[in-house]
Amino acid sequence: MTKNKLTGLLAASGILGLLLAPAALTSAQMDPIVIESWRNDDITIWQDVLIPAFNAQYPDIPVVFAPSAPAEYNAALNAKLEGGTAGELITCRPFDVSLGLFQAGNLASLNDLAGMENFSDVAKSAWITDDGADVFCVPMASVIHGFFYNTDAFSALGLEEPTTESEFYAVLDAIQADGTYAPLVMGTADQWESATMGFQNIGPNYWMGEEGRLGLIDGTAKYNEGGFLAAFEALSRWTPYLIDNYQGIAYPDAQSAFTLGLGAIYPTGSWEISGFEAQADFEIGAFRPPVPDGQEQCYISDHTDIAMGLNGNISDPARAEAARTFLSWVASEEFASLYSNALPGFFSLSNASVTLDNALAQEMLDWRGECESTIRSSYQILSRGEPNNETDLWTNSARLLNGEITAQEAADTVQAGLEAWYAPQQGG
Repeated sequence: MTKNKLTGLLAASGILGLLLAPAALTSAQMDPIVIESWRNDDITIWQDVLIPAFNAQYPDIPVVFAPSAPAEYNAALNAKLEGGTAGELITCRPFDVSLGLFQAGNLASLNDLAGMENFSDVAKSAWITDDGADVFCVPMASVIHGFFYNTDAFSALGLEEPTTESEFYAVLDAIQADGTYAPLVMGTADQWESATMGFQNIGPNYWMGEEGRLGLIDGTAKYNEGGFLAAFEALSRWTPYLIDNYQGIAYPDAQSAFTLGLGAIYPTGSWEISGFEAQADFEIGAFRPPVPDGQEQCYISDHTDIAMGLNGNISDPARAEAARTFLSWVASEEFASLYSNALPGFFSLSNASVTLDNALAQEMLDWRGECESTIRSSYQILSRGEPNNETDLWTNSARLLNGEITAQEAADTVQAGLEAWYAPQQGG
């Protein structure tokens, strides 16, 4: 990228003044390497923590972070790629959006990048070709599902964190009998919560994590039998415990209800940590999804969220090598620790051992050592056709919780939708 193009890009984004800080332009040898991203809320973390840490080791590689607004990122990035003005480093959304960029030549293969050995197959699953031949982004972070709870409510009622299904419902019964708090705070008005924070939260313990998820992809597992049907059946048991008028409660309203102390338990993901701890006037605890009674192995949804790749159109070999140096640093243990601590609840996908300053985030991260990780069942490959598998799960999980359909009907509908277009599920 030329200096004139860079200046025009940053001026157009409205953040030129922020990015031309002395630390960002220390080298006369090279124009800055530019990071494209949709996380515009992270700009101070990159400027004040991450880039300075990189430049402490590599002072001759200046780097600037140039985000777009989240809703505009895909279109803005595509326009820059077409115009030849995109930055050298591209922050990657998970799965098909980034896969499309790789297939179009806009992301380079990173198979031989130093540091890629630090990531498991699950960690790389959102940024790898269907045949597993090419990985094209360095995994940065995931979010982990579980349950938050009001520790004041648990203390007042003499409750302990449940670990099994029967203990979970015993806790819900005790909260409901007392009447002070709603047992479960979640609404179904926006639908996605029913699937993301309900079905995908507890489901891995029933379909055995990656075994079940990969079974859907290869056609050996189905949504309307075995562990996936059991997950729908388990979700259906939530209905009597949900907060009053939950059918009309949207996601922001459920968040407020919990932080205001109206409910005892909130099905969730780790992305809520910073906001909830800032808003609630009680200490928040967390417990992992309870396992079916008698099952020893536990599973968690440790869902791939964000990564970083290399622009496949860099003409200057020196700039490409500088960008690869930065990506190798992103794959390092140092970055894993810095990033995870800067953004509590967004956990490094590296195999490195990371210690977090935030106690709640550390507790959830420790679940990785206790349970096997998986990702949401519908995100890899299965939501490319129509009807969309992810949307089907949203709709039917919400209808299930609303009492409109049974667990079997929800499972049958989702399975029929997948069979309608996905060949591996059409074999009988």
